[in-house]
Amino acid sequence: MVTVIIYSVCVYFATIGFGLLINLPRKALNMAGIVSLIGWLVFHTVNVHMGGYLAADILGTFTVGILSIFASRYKKMPVIIFNIPALVPLVPGGQAYQVMKCLAIGNYALAKSNLIQVIFIAGGIASGFLFAEFLNQLYLRLKTYLRTKKATR
Repeated sequence: MVTVIIYSVCVYFATIGFGLLINLPRKALNMAGIVSLIGWLVFHTVNVHMGGYLAADILGTFTVGILSIFASRYKKMPVIIFNIPALVPLVPGGQAYQVMKCLAIGNYALAKSNLIQVIFIAGGIASGFLFAEFLNQLYLRLKTYLRTKKATR
């Protein structure tokens, strides 16, 4: 439990640090940290209790996507301001490093295995964002349809 708290604090501050690095507006930093923290907690919970990094990445990224949409509406800012920094804890940097290391030392079988993991994780991240945006568009179209239907009565 203590390690999860320590990791959570590190994820929050790493996201804020990355946000400072890419010049996010100051008023978006705290919200980006919160979005990232919740997305990482979903990722961690699914990864630990369900035992799959791919499902964990998809659900974590989906959570980040949905929360970024809500944060952007709350702060009246573009969604990408919250998506990009919140994605940092979910990016497979360790596996990508292992791919390059294995290629450098000539261990091509392990490099291939790690590369496949990186590709699946990247696909999971893309799928999570795609599904979050799909639900957002579905909600907006349904809301518009119901307004027009109500106005024609």
